[in-house]
Amino acid sequence: MQVEEILKTNSIANKFISQLRDTGIQQDRMRFRRNIERLGEIMAYELSKELEYETAEITTPLGKSKILLPENELVICSILRAGLPLHQGILNYFDDAENSFISAYRHHPDNDEKFEILVEYLASPSLEGKTLILADPMLATGRSFSNVLNALKPMGIPDKIHLVSVIASMEGVEYLKTEFPENSKLWIATIDHELDNNGYIVPGLGDAGDLCFGSKLQH
Repeated sequence: MQVEEILKTNSIANKFISQLRDTGIQQDRMRFRRNIERLGEIMAYELSKELEYETAEITTPLGKSKILLPENELVICSILRAGLPLHQGILNYFDDAENSFISAYRHHPDNDEKFEILVEYLASPSLEGKTLILADPMLATGRSFSNVLNALKPMGIPDKIHLVSVIASMEGVEYLKTEFPENSKLWIATIDHELDNNGYIVPGLGDAGDLCFGSKLQH
């Protein structure tokens, strides 16, 4: 699996990441969601450079123009619920893509720091021979992405897999390299180098789902 870290090159993405992390700014849920959406747009643009293109002829008011247009059949799959604004950012650029939604969450059966990733809901078109884009803003242990990949297997074998995330831990990135096929690529805004004892990214930004949509009851 290849890894592309966007913040290795300075860009406006730095500003969006800084606002996502900033405790004084991130409480503005609308801005938090919009910043994740913006990062989805940036990574969709970068990702678009690796799609396959074919020549199309366009009729203008004054003549004909030839241009290369992407030909891949795309399916964007977001992991609920934090993945929704990231999904929207990607969809803003790939507006004719098919869409898939899946739930994956941390379940603490003993009410302690130990958890398992449960997948309980899936709505997806066929993935056979298509380009799959998996979206989840936080890549901590990597187990959510891995479990989602397994849950999607009955939907068919994609020709290419792109994973899009905002903040990852180095441990999670290394784990995914062992779980995903060679025809996969991770697009990540930035990588942090530590997970705490609860499996959260440090310094990270907190719980992206709660910051996007409000706190939830635990079960």
